[in-house]
Amino acid sequence: MTGAALSAQPDYRRRARLSRLGRAAVILAGSLVLALYVLAPVAWLVSSSFQTEKEIVSVPPHWLPHEPTARNFKAIFLAGEEKVTYETRKTTDTSSGGYIPPTAQNLLPAMGNSFLVATIVVILNLLVGTPAAYAMSKIRYWGRDGSVYFILLTRVVPDIALIVPFFLVIRKLGLLDTRLSLVITYLAVTIPFTVFILLQYFDGLPDELDKAARVDGCSRFQALTKVFLPLAMPSLVAVVLFTFLTSWNEFLFALMFTQTTASQTLPIMVASFTSDFTISFSFINAAGVVAIVPPIIVAVVFERYIVSGLTAGAVKG
Repeated sequence: MTGAALSAQPDYRRRARLSRLGRAAVILAGSLVLALYVLAPVAWLVSSSFQTEKEIVSVPPHWLPHEPTARNFKAIFLAGEEKVTYETRKTTDTSSGGYIPPTAQNLLPAMGNSFLVATIVVILNLLVGTPAAYAMSKIRYWGRDGSVYFILLTRVVPDIALIVPFFLVIRKLGLLDTRLSLVITYLAVTIPFTVFILLQYFDGLPDELDKAARVDGCSRFQALTKVFLPLAMPSLVAVVLFTFLTSWNEFLFALMFTQTTASQTLPIMVASFTSDFTISFSFINAAGVVAIVPPIIVAVVFERYIVSGLTAGAVKG
């Protein structure tokens, strides 16, 4: 090997190393920018929930509260246990703050309604969607592809177009202003996606597993519960996350079908804190902080299944 070739090797290695470092630096910078873009609104939400109204509207704004206060959270969690003073703004200074909506005490009951509805929707989705997806995947019958496309077709129609039909059905059943009306409508929205997600995952599992279970004497139900469900855990977690978050955040149906605090959910209650004359941004942000805690807890609990669940069925073979 010539001397020129030997001297060229260190240069090649150095350029390759610099190229790898450059790519790593670009990826790191892009990740930091993306993280900042995603987390900055959440950081501002948390920070402003501890600020006074005067601080929030100050120019320029500041990320850390100069006079931190927990009065907004006190109004949410201690309403009904002790007397909370609901003050109005000073007429001489509209940014003085001190205003807490008198409906603040309804936030926790609304959160309870949201959690109850979301939990029931998740359970029913698993009970209905899992057997349906297994049957469509492993039982060959005439019209199978047509039934799959029909289920997906139901979700092509935008939700706003379904408001009137749903409203007429719910009114006919006498379920207006009940949590059951939300459960029924949310199931209609989420079950098609549940079936589609699980169907793609079951299709990725070999049919020999089903045949072996049947040879060993398992019924269809036993094959589903003892063989396929343990393997489909990541996909089931994806279904749980999707249905829970969809039900937790849904606004349109809840706005149309509920009128009183007995059935109203969290998004409706938070929206009711705004009015034409008095709006407390700090209190609304505190309510927002309370609202994002349950979804974060659910995401943290199932974190290790999220990526594998969302990509379930994407690659076969």
